[in-house]
Amino acid sequence: MSSVLNVLLPIFALILIGFVCRRTHRLGPNAASEINRMVVWLCLPALLFTATATATWEKIWHPGFVLAFTGSTLAMFVLTLLLRWKKSGHFADASIDALSASYANTGYIGIPLCIMVLGPEGLEPALIASLLVVCVLFGLALVCIEIGLQSERRVHRIMLKVLLALAKNPLVVSPILGACWAYTGVPLPGALEKFLSLLGAATTPCALISLGLFLAQKQQGPRQGATMLVLIKLIAHPLLTWFLVFRVFHLPPLWANSALLLSALPTGTGPFMLAEYYRREASVVSSTILISTLGSLVTLSICLYVING
Repeated sequence: MSSVLNVLLPIFALILIGFVCRRTHRLGPNAASEINRMVVWLCLPALLFTATATATWEKIWHPGFVLAFTGSTLAMFVLTLLLRWKKSGHFADASIDALSASYANTGYIGIPLCIMVLGPEGLEPALIASLLVVCVLFGLALVCIEIGLQSERRVHRIMLKVLLALAKNPLVVSPILGACWAYTGVPLPGALEKFLSLLGAATTPCALISLGLFLAQKQQGPRQGATMLVLIKLIAHPLLTWFLVFRVFHLPPLWANSALLLSALPTGTGPFMLAEYYRREASVVSSTILISTLGSLVTLSICLYVING
């Protein structure tokens, strides 16, 4: 429990700072959107570019782990997408909700937690999971949102508009450019790597402060939708992952335990960033992040008990 608290408390502190700064008028009513725009256009693209530009095939190719973690994550995304689309009738909003139910906070919580619990060896599966979440899952959500926002009825025109929109999106372009750089085999120049590192390091604190600002200035909507998303994220996701890693793929203990721990993480700030970026209603998303982060104190503790049992 103490290791979980050590990782989660700084998250609440950053959200609280944003909340207090807005309530005390230290930051204005547009601060949440402006800080979030900085994250989407500068900080997160730098992080995505660095992650893909410095990745090697040997480090990220662990088929059983990749299939188990990606399979359970995408299953949660598709399940939630269908449920929310049927209920709301809006594909873009359903896509953001689906991302909220499947987007594990692997970067800020998963990496330090895996190192604390599993030792230095836990870093590699946490990094792979982070790449899968921010590149594969995030990319899929972006495609779904863009499709949902198109008013055109003809399929070929829809696809053309979606592709053009994605080509202008920094969250899509940056990992593609990073992968192209990695393909060349040329290491990043020292000055460029430091610049990107400094910019990317601002992603999580800025996103969490932006979330606190948002919570301080808007009335929260009904939480029934958030409750379902939290239950899918904290219960259904780790249960399916447990089944895949222990019953289907029979992964080695380190990789199986890492996948279980990473799937039990709360929702990260990615869905909130997209909701703000696309000007969609973000109250359910913000509630999901807060409630799942609180609830993960219980679910992560259960996972730790299973791992150490």
